[in-house]
Amino acid sequence: MNRKGILAVVSGFSGAGKGTLMKKLMEKYDNYSLSVSATTRAPREGEKDGKDYFFVSKEEFQSMINKDELLEYAQYVDNYYGTPKKYVEAELEKGRDVILEIEIQGALSIHGRYPDSLLIFVTPPSAMELKNRLINRGTETEENIKKRLNRAAQEAVGVENYDYLLINDDLDEAVERLHKLIQDQHMRVCHQLDFISDITKQLRTLE
Repeated sequence: MNRKGILAVVSGFSGAGKGTLMKKLMEKYDNYSLSVSATTRAPREGEKDGKDYFFVSKEEFQSMINKDELLEYAQYVDNYYGTPKKYVEAELEKGRDVILEIEIQGALSIHGRYPDSLLIFVTPPSAMELKNRLINRGTETEENIKKRLNRAAQEAVGVENYDYLLINDDLDEAVERLHKLIQDQHMRVCHQLDFISDITKQLRTLE
């Protein structure tokens, strides 16, 4: 029986530790493919084009929209982010579980196109912890920190649309919870329709 991959969408407040969580998950388990998003924002120190993001101009991003090359796209803190379609669909067909690390607008758009997708929202244990993590990054201006905290307050209103809330307090525990949430999805009836069809046919031959 061919097993199709699970499409898992991971979102969270900026500073919740999504990137670190994804990195640890990918290091520990080899059955995941992490989709690389396209963005118009400038690279942070140490980020590599094609690995962390596809860094493109606003003109290039608009061209991707016009050619229907994105599963979803959205604007966040003055920049655009989007998910290239071809890679995601190819990996799912291979049976690999694909994780999209995107913000809330994009997540809900993906869920509309792929109702069987899994939505997980990552949050720190408190608002003060979120602020401290943003400050400790050392990459954000005071103005950007304020913007991200204001955006977090807005996003909190939409969290109820997600399937699961993942509190990222202890990193190792959060990695294991995330892994289990995704793997458990394979046993949902909507992902086992081929198996149900096969076993029904087999049972009929035994009548």
